[in-house]
Amino acid sequence: MKKFLALLLALVMSLSLVACGGGDDTAADGGADAEDGGNAETAAYQVAMITDYGDITDQSFNQTTYEACKAYCEANGVDFNYYKPSGDSTAERVAMIEKAVEEGYTVIVMPGYAFGGAIKEAQDTYPDVKFVALDVSEYDITSEFYKKDASGNATDELLSADNQPHVSKNVYSAVYKEELCGYMAGYAAVKMGYKSLGFLGGMAVPAVQRYGYGFVQGADAAAKEMGLSDVKLNYVYGGQFSGDADITAAMDTWYKGGTQVVFACGGGIYSSAAEAAQKVGAKVIGVDVDQAGIIDSKYGDKMTVTSAMKGLAPTTIDTLTDVIVNGNWANYAGKIETLGLVSADDPSANYVQLPLETTQWADGKFTVEDYTALVADMFNGKVKVSNDTTVEPTVSNIAVNYLGNIKG
Repeated sequence: MKKFLALLLALVMSLSLVACGGGDDTAADGGADAEDGGNAETAAYQVAMITDYGDITDQSFNQTTYEACKAYCEANGVDFNYYKPSGDSTAERVAMIEKAVEEGYTVIVMPGYAFGGAIKEAQDTYPDVKFVALDVSEYDITSEFYKKDASGNATDELLSADNQPHVSKNVYSAVYKEELCGYMAGYAAVKMGYKSLGFLGGMAVPAVQRYGYGFVQGADAAAKEMGLSDVKLNYVYGGQFSGDADITAAMDTWYKGGTQVVFACGGGIYSSAAEAAQKVGAKVIGVDVDQAGIIDSKYGDKMTVTSAMKGLAPTTIDTLTDVIVNGNWANYAGKIETLGLVSADDPSANYVQLPLETTQWADGKFTVEDYTALVADMFNGKVKVSNDTTVEPTVSNIAVNYLGNIKG
């Protein structure tokens, strides 16, 4: 990742208060954030961002992407607007794509796996529109081409060589090495002194599995370094990407049974972990973005130990810069690119990371310097993390209790 992105990212974060206080409920008919201006390089482009099933104040995928698009477009004189679908369905997301195209937008940014079906439907209908997706995998776009395991969970394996997924030349999606930041989170938790851990995944899709299996590997590695033999980890999928009473009840059982911290991974399912943790003064680990703001403000100060983060804002800014200013769409056309570590020395420059400001660093246990050293070892290959989702990670220093699915 280019070093200048740190400055641009600072600009994005400086706008967060504006976004938090300025959500526009009329956005289902198109947002109200168009910016006039531009220059010869940018005049041919107009950027639209479409929310998935949330809004631009969700302190997650939508807000992060919205702020990045808005900051970039304002800084570069590019016309910008955002659109909020009226509901959570592919048809409603496609309707917003159609509206954005009708209103002249030529670059459409879409955050999150929920856009898989919308991309599949729209990519060939609008060949002159450039679709930039964040965290939308090949599987999300064409899931029917992939095998499922004995439990009905998705795998990365194609049904046959003839079933090749189709991603058009007007689509680019950035996906992330979730196993790496999952590993960082598991390693950090054990180093900080937590010995009774939990992983609560949404659904057993590859991205969530990579987070979970990375978490297991990181916890095991830290236990080995510390000479521990009493670290245990409960592992379960909720069966959905939202919390509810049944999942909260399962988390109540975990926390009351001694679980100290749960890595809640998968959309709004974190709410069940946080609700249960609140009752006993326990902890959670956030996912995708720095969730300390939303979790701690709602459920309890300092509840969020850390978050396993994806670089959504830097990806957005970097891609828009290269496509709009540098005219390099050819470098992105028809690609689903996996992003991970790009710096051994600056953890904040990587596309997968822990948040430096809100992680609860522990002097003498796990510090920023310790984290930086871990990232360097991962970047240089000294620490290797498997991304294989077809088999549970091999561990030798911790006890993992795989509990299947709570629902479904």
